[in-house]
Amino acid sequence: MEVAKHWRETPERYRLEAGKCSKCGKISFPGRLICPECGYREFVIHKLSGKGKLDTFTIIRTAPSGFEDLAPYAVGIVELEDGIKILGQITDCDPETLKTGDKLVAKFRRINEDGKTGMIYYAYKFVPDVGI
Repeated sequence: MEVAKHWRETPERYRLEAGKCSKCGKISFPGRLICPECGYREFVIHKLSGKGKLDTFTIIRTAPSGFEDLAPYAVGIVELEDGIKILGQITDCDPETLKTGDKLVAKFRRINEDGKTGMIYYAYKFVPDVGI
């Protein structure tokens, strides 16, 4: 990923910012130019809670190139308290014990890097919400 593209995506990646339609209140993540609900074109920034429940998931046992050291790992769709569904990796737990409905919370973690001296990419991953 180029540096410019990475920085354009910073609000979504680092702060879980969505767009909330100024007319109908529909929340879109990532933000949109046109509201999918009413067609309005003005949005305000909405900070997502990051807390939600596991809607569905899969366990990756044969990882793609560059992620072999993570296997097995879980990737799932998490429905946030805001009503938004987000795809993300689920970490800090045994993937074999996951079940739909588990409470999760978004945390920011290292995703990848460009070589040994290149840019390091961070984004959200989901971890079990233990109430701390």
